[in-house]
Amino acid sequence: MDTPPFSELGLPDTLLAAIETLGYERPSPIQAMSIPPALLGKDLVGLSATGSGKTAAFTLPALAKLDVKLAYPQVLILCPTRELAVQVCEEVHRLGAKMHGLQATPVYGGAPIDRQLRALRNGAQLVVGTPGRLLDHLRRGSFDASRIKMAILDEADRMLDMGFKDEMDELLAALPPDRQTLFFSATMNPGVSRLIQKFGNSPEIIEIQQKARTVSTVEQSYFEVRQRSKVEVLSRILDMNPPRLGIVFCNTKRSVDECTEDLVNRGYAADRLHGDITQQMRERVLKRFRDGAVEILVATDVAARGLDIDEIDIVFNYDLPTDPEDYVHRIGRTGRAGRSGRAVSFVYGREIYRLQSIERYTRSVIKRERIPSVEQVEGRRADLIFDDLKERLESGKFENYQDNIDRLLEQGHTPTDIAGALVTMIREASGREGGAIEEDREPERPARRENVRPQRDDHGGHQRDDRGPRQERFERAPRGESQGTEAGMTRLFLSLGKTHGVMAKEIVGMLYREVGLPDGCLGRISLFPKHSLVDVPEQFVSQVMDRTRNARLRGRPFRMDVDRGPGDRG
Repeated sequence: MDTPPFSELGLPDTLLAAIETLGYERPSPIQAMSIPPALLGKDLVGLSATGSGKTAAFTLPALAKLDVKLAYPQVLILCPTRELAVQVCEEVHRLGAKMHGLQATPVYGGAPIDRQLRALRNGAQLVVGTPGRLLDHLRRGSFDASRIKMAILDEADRMLDMGFKDEMDELLAALPPDRQTLFFSATMNPGVSRLIQKFGNSPEIIEIQQKARTVSTVEQSYFEVRQRSKVEVLSRILDMNPPRLGIVFCNTKRSVDECTEDLVNRGYAADRLHGDITQQMRERVLKRFRDGAVEILVATDVAARGLDIDEIDIVFNYDLPTDPEDYVHRIGRTGRAGRSGRAVSFVYGREIYRLQSIERYTRSVIKRERIPSVEQVEGRRADLIFDDLKERLESGKFENYQDNIDRLLEQGHTPTDIAGALVTMIREASGREGGAIEEDREPERPARRENVRPQRDDHGGHQRDDRGPRQERFERAPRGESQGTEAGMTRLFLSLGKTHGVMAKEIVGMLYREVGLPDGCLGRISLFPKHSLVDVPEQFVSQVMDRTRNARLRGRPFRMDVDRGPGDRG
C-alpha cells in the first residue's frame, strides 16, 4: 500500500529531523496506520508480522508524548527477551537523537542490577524492560510506575507464551488507570484477547495483512532424515556450501548442547545459546558470532529472539518447530537487507504433516531435496581447493619456496608430480571420512579437526580466506609463538599435549565438569606436541588453578599455570 510521508503523520520536528538523518523515506503500513491514532491518545492493537516496522510504530508516538524536562518514568515498553529490550532501547536512542535531555534505559535480568538502579534514580523518562526484572524493581520501589502515561507491550503473544502472564498482570495493574496502552503482536490469540479486554480502553485494532508470511529472498527446502543422522547431514550441507554465518535452531536445551558438541568435535567453529547461558556469556557468544569468530550458532527460539544480524546466510530447523509462527521467526533471520538466504528443515515420519501445516500458514512451497552423497561432498571440496589454488596463482600472493622445489626437481621429481603430491596433501589435510546415514545406529563420528587454517581437515569443507580474520575455538597452534588472547581472557599452560593423546574436547570436559566453569566461557584451545594452551576468563583463573591441583587427565597428573611464554614451558 502507498503510505503518506512521515511529515504528514503529525510528528514533532525533532523526530522528523532524526528520521531524515536516519534516511527513512516513507513509513511502513503499520507505522502509517498506527502513529496518527496513537498521537491522539487512543489505545491500539497492532497486528503485524516480524520485520514490518512495529518498533518505530510505537516508539515515535511514545517519544512525541514524552516531556524531557521531567525526570521520572513516563513511558514503559515491555519486551519478552533481554536481546529485544536492548534492541528496542537502541532504536529509541536513534529516533530520539535530536531530543536533548532524553534518558532511556533497558532493564532486564541477568545483568548487574546496580547499573539499572542508578539509571532509574537519575530520572529515566522511558524504560524498556522484561517483565521479570521490571516487577523486581517495582517491588523494590526503584521503579516508580505511578506517573506512566503510556504503556507498550511489544510481542505480547510471545510474552504470554513464555509464561509472563502473572508478571504482566501485576505490572499493568500497578500503572495509572488513565494511561494509554498499545498492544503489538504478530498474532491475536486468546491470551492476547484476554489481556486487551482486561487492560485496554476500547482499543482500535490495526491489522496488516500479508500475502505471504515468509521473505521471498529465502530459499526454503527440507530433508527427510532420522534424528541419529542429523549431524552427518548437517555437516554435508555445510561442506557443500560453506556459509559465512549460520544458525541451527533446536527445540530443547539438551538438543542444543548435543548438536554443538558434535559440530565442535567435527571441527566447526560453533557455539551455543539457550536459557541456561549467563547474560555475560550470551553477550560474549553473540559478539563472537557477529565478528565471525563463531560461524555456526546453535540456539533455542527464546535465546535467539531479537537477533539482528544481516549477514546470516543459512538457517537450519534442526528440530522442526511446533508453531508455524516460530518457523517464520526462525527463517526471518536470513535473507535480510535485500540479501538472499536459505532455510533448511529436517523432518522425518509424521513430521511431514507439520511441515504441510507450515506451508499452508506461510503460503509458500518448501521443496524436498536429496541428501548430498559422500562423493558429491568430495567433489565439491575438490572444486573449492581448485578455485582457491587458481585464485592464489592469479593474484600472485604466495611464497615461491624455490629452494625446496629445486631440491625435489634435482631428485628427479617432475613439476606435475610435485603439484599433484601437494594437492593430495591439501585434500588429506582438509578431508574427513564421510559418516554413514543409518537408521539403526549412529553415524560414525570422525576425529576432531585440529588444523583449521586454511582448510578443515575432517569434514570436507574448505574455508575461504576472503572472509577476513577468523578465530576458532579449537585449533592446532601455529609454528612459533601462539596468537594473542581476547580481552578479558588469560592464557593458561597445561603440561600435556598431543603426544600424550590429549584432545581439546577432553580439556573442555575437565574444565566444565571438574572445575565447574560456566558453559561456553572458554576461548581458544591450542594443542602442541608436549603441552597445551587454554584461554579462560580472567575471573576464573584462580578457580581453575585450585581445582586442577590434584586432577588427572587421561590418567596422568599435570601442571596448570598462567602461561608466561616459551621460555617458561619446560
